[in-house]
Amino acid sequence: MKSKFYKHVLKLLIEMKRKDMYKKAHNLGFTHPETVNCSQELDALLNIYSLQAA
Repeated sequence: MKSKFYKHVLKLLIEMKRKDMYKKAHNLGFTHPETVNCSQELDALLNIYSLQAA
């Protein structure tokens, strides 16, 4: 099991990536490659986080 610090840092990274994705979607559109890439990176972070909870 990872430390609470690791989970806290992971939560911060998720929130930063989520904000970045919203910004890209607003400025570039939902289907722009940069937005899609950012969404995939967010998915990966969320997957890591969900594995920590298990």
